[in-house]
Amino acid sequence: MNRAKFDLLTYFSEYSKLTDKEICEIPSLKDLSSQQGVSIAKLREQLSVAREFGFVDVQPRTGIALLPYSFTPAVGRSLSYALSLNRKYFEDFSDLRRHVEANYWHEAVSKLTPQDFQELQDLVERAVNKLESTPPQLPHQEHRELHTTIFGKLENVFVLGILEAYWDAYEEIGFSQYTGLEYLKRVWEYHRLIVNAIIEGNGDKGYQLFLEHMDLLSGIAGE
Repeated sequence: MNRAKFDLLTYFSEYSKLTDKEICEIPSLKDLSSQQGVSIAKLREQLSVAREFGFVDVQPRTGIALLPYSFTPAVGRSLSYALSLNRKYFEDFSDLRRHVEANYWHEAVSKLTPQDFQELQDLVERAVNKLESTPPQLPHQEHRELHTTIFGKLENVFVLGILEAYWDAYEEIGFSQYTGLEYLKRVWEYHRLIVNAIIEGNGDKGYQLFLEHMDLLSGIAGE
């Protein structure tokens, strides 16, 4: 690598291709500075970017470790900044999320296992029990887990990154605190029907129900 143009992210990507990483461990910033003729301050700046995007983990004793690639940190940080500028960006991102889930529906449900079916049923039951408790509780975590379970088997890191960032933003913007009880009951009745259709192997019926539930009370952002 050209010392004059040394880039830490490029170095990490080249390192990730090595077959024997134990023999060639990632050097410390001090060693890299000496080897590449780049200031430690410059390396720290680049390392900060790598950490921000979730490319690496840095611990005092273990040093720098590469992480499996995830799209979530990048899209999440960008979305969080957008929301700080204008909350309306959440509506646009929600629309993107709807299209992504709709387009990947059949592929996603085809990958689900009997264990996933049971998990989906359990989530519906837990959510309904919360809504019927006194006082009612908001089943936000169950809501997030139901959607992420349905789409969690997809092998597309960018799709998963968009969906994970959506739910993080959903919480950040405060929709997880929404208290419209009748609305939530209707949403979870749709969830029950959707899960039943998935378990019955009727992906088309589940898809139609899924689209209907996406349009339910469209004035409420996020659902």
